[in-house]
Amino acid sequence: MKSRAIALSLLSALLVSIPSFSRVAAASAAPKDFDPEEKITMEVYRSANPAVVTIKTNTSTGSGSIISPDGLVITNEHVIREAKNGAVKIINSDGKTYNGQVLTIDRKNDLALVRISSSDRFSSLTFADRDGILVGQKVFAIGSPFGLSGTLTTGILSRVATNGDLQTDARLNPGNSGGPLLNSRGEIIGVNKAILSTDGRANSGIGFATSAINTKEFITRSASLIQPNTANKTANLPNSQSLTSAAISPQINIPSRTTPSSDRPLLGVVLTNNLSVYEVRPNSLASRIGLQRGDRLVSLNGTPISNAKQIIDYLAQRPSFALLTVARSTGVTSYQIKF
Repeated sequence: MKSRAIALSLLSALLVSIPSFSRVAAASAAPKDFDPEEKITMEVYRSANPAVVTIKTNTSTGSGSIISPDGLVITNEHVIREAKNGAVKIINSDGKTYNGQVLTIDRKNDLALVRISSSDRFSSLTFADRDGILVGQKVFAIGSPFGLSGTLTTGILSRVATNGDLQTDARLNPGNSGGPLLNSRGEIIGVNKAILSTDGRANSGIGFATSAINTKEFITRSASLIQPNTANKTANLPNSQSLTSAAISPQINIPSRTTPSSDRPLLGVVLTNNLSVYEVRPNSLASRIGLQRGDRLVSLNGTPISNAKQIIDYLAQRPSFALLTVARSTGVTSYQIKF
């Protein structure tokens, strides 16, 4: 016998792209004549909001947190999934727009790291330790629901799942994805990512975030692959150049054994002048990791690729590994390569 039931769907909090209707300025220092609880809320917002950004692709709008003064941003993988060539627009709390570049992703935990392309110094947030993440504590979410940047909602930490995901009753809506879930010390305890919905859209009062613990592990894994902001250094680099397979891959076959010390690691691609893959050599490393014709090379070890010489110089060092981020029509993918 079939019973009637309301289908509950786990809905990404970012499913629509709605332009920002207004910008909420950072609040001034909390007045002394307010309730102590109110002052905590005001102080968390005052200190954290300058480090919360809006992230836009051609098809969607989400949120993110700046986690280093040189412009490293943590957000959701689904926020930047449709970013063409890994390029996004980042808008800070003052309404200033920057270009951003996707560096690496963790699809399992719905996380992505983005670099703001600027020499500016930014306000940034820190992550809580395990003792700063407790069920029952008051939590604060800041983001851009429906494009309304700088929106604050509050609630409690309702549950910590066995996989570490956090559950909260703080209101999250489309556009909150990638924004921070904070404790009363203004530390990130989670990266907001989804809501439980009864109608496929509206928030039922249950939201989910990837915990700070899992997020810090992702950043630690990526630490050796994330380079400091080189916006100033790369500004005068020459334009991308034509690259033949001989320049980047002197041989076609990639042996399974260790590459001889006299040879550089081999990739096995032919690139066009805009760093798009023109040809993938059969049986090459590139073919084994799944590179395809039309893919565009976006970054190497977290550093945006401006020209083919960056790849040639890196391979000349005979490295043992590389993180190659590639953009294709379906989105951005990162490949961990062992030579």
